Amino acid sequence: MFYETAKGSGLALDPFKAVVVPRPIGWISTLSAAGAANLAPYSFFNAFSDDPYYVAFGSGGRKDTLANVEATGEFVFNLATHELREAMNASSTSRSGDEFELAGLAKAACRLVKPPRVAASPVALECRHFHTVPLPNDAGEVRDWLVIGRVVGVHIDDRFIREGRVDTSAMKPVARLGYSEYATVEQVWRMRRPD
Repeated sequence: MFYETAKGSGLALDPFKAVVVPRPIGWISTLSAAGAANLAPYSFFNAFSDDPYYVAFGSGGRKDTLANVEATGEFVFNLATHELREAMNASSTSRSGDEFELAGLAKAACRLVKPPRVAASPVALECRHFHTVPLPNDAGEVRDWLVIGRVVGVHIDDRFIREGRVDTSAMKPVARLGYSEYATVEQVWRMRRPD
């Protein structure tokens, strides 16, 4: 099949999210300007540079996370794992309040930024806001934004560092597929690039 994005696929559900997979989940914690904690998962998330480190997430709508990042200039990426999947899902609620508390999660202090991190997550990236890019639709309306952050600090649970390498599969990170489907990274294999 082929379809022009402006005309739609004709399928009952949009296939776009089911073909750009798996996507890491940006489980983003922030603080409001008044100091209220916020935690929300974003399935449009990834890393984009390794010297220096940059990560970015896409916000569909002007949600609390986007407002908090722009107000304070800071956010934290927390790795969503299979063990934390229910809490990650609970933190996606639209109910008002502290999502850490709503999801039953303990907070841990960061070292370089003010927002808390998820204490139970094996990885947290402390980030400073670099830039927000508006993503206009065909009519020129902006309903989506790309939020870019520079990573200034990295937390990795020592239990997952083995022989000088991070054992990614042991953490069982959760990735987003299409629709309401997720995957867990448990099998890892290596392939070297040709010289």
